[in-house]
Amino acid sequence: MSHNTFGHLFRVTTFGESHGPAIGCVIDGCPPGLAIAPGDFTRDLQRRATGRSRHTSQRREADSIEILSGVFEGVTTGTPIALLIRNTDARSRDYDDLARVFRPGHADFTYDRKYGIRDHRGGGRSSARETTMRVAAGVVARKYLSERFGIRVRGHVSQIGELRPTRFDSDAAEGNPFFWPDPDMVPALETYMDSLRKSGDSIGARVDVVAEGVPAGWGAPLYGKLDAELASALMGINAVKGVEIGDGFAVAAQRGSDHRDAIGPEGFASNHAGGILGGISSGQAITCSMALKPTSSLRLPVQSVDRDNAPVTVEVKGRHDPCVGIRAVPIAEAMVALVLLDQYLRHRAQCGGP
Repeated sequence: MSHNTFGHLFRVTTFGESHGPAIGCVIDGCPPGLAIAPGDFTRDLQRRATGRSRHTSQRREADSIEILSGVFEGVTTGTPIALLIRNTDARSRDYDDLARVFRPGHADFTYDRKYGIRDHRGGGRSSARETTMRVAAGVVARKYLSERFGIRVRGHVSQIGELRPTRFDSDAAEGNPFFWPDPDMVPALETYMDSLRKSGDSIGARVDVVAEGVPAGWGAPLYGKLDAELASALMGINAVKGVEIGDGFAVAAQRGSDHRDAIGPEGFASNHAGGILGGISSGQAITCSMALKPTSSLRLPVQSVDRDNAPVTVEVKGRHDPCVGIRAVPIAEAMVALVLLDQYLRHRAQCGGP
């Protein structure tokens, strides 16, 4: 019951801490015969990595994947796949002052209350460093989904603070450090982020993910709903405080006559439901969004307490993201892919199929 494993048939267990010697994961249940090599992980790990622009934490990890098991002569064997990434740029001394102090907005207080001990170096297990291995596992899932079904999972940042794109170009989102789909707004975003960083503050963000090519029929009532598991997977990402499927919270202001997606011989007339009906995929694009809170690690002083419940003033040092949403796109894509592959394997187990 340690809750470090995700999935039912396609299962991923992650391990390691932010400032430990390494982080890793074990993938169990991957179908055999999928070609996998260390180079397959490079692109997505670099998309998630810090230190690639001045707008993220300046921690610079090599993020070089070692495949320890489960792959023989370049293909998966059906046995557990063990992946390892060694930490090469941890600066634990930046956290020496936090050994007995709780940072507001972080998991310091709750980890200490639950376990009676915590790794204060960079947040230990609660650090977003752990999500590196979710992205690595997602590479395997995305490759299988793409080769078997032509499924494409793509994400972008759709809001930073009060800024929203004025137009949408999905390809443009991969051409700038903000994963922003409106290239004309990138200079304004750079100015905004520079000002924010200089002030010592942070900002929240919204990330949208679309999965195209998902066949109809994946998911299950009542307790294996595809949308419920997507929501759980996305909500489990660090700093996420809200998840929407399809129109999400906008449905509160919609009439049923507008929201329902009419069906004709050519298919669905709209997609307010986000490609999922009754917890089962409809064959339309699956759309989901998540809202991420602003980073709580700030150099601006804030009131807190220590382990003895004595009042203290906290000023966090170290390297931190002024907007964690910028690096959340590949993480969200990975979690969506992991849910989809797990749901496919469960669908095949009950209903058969390719």
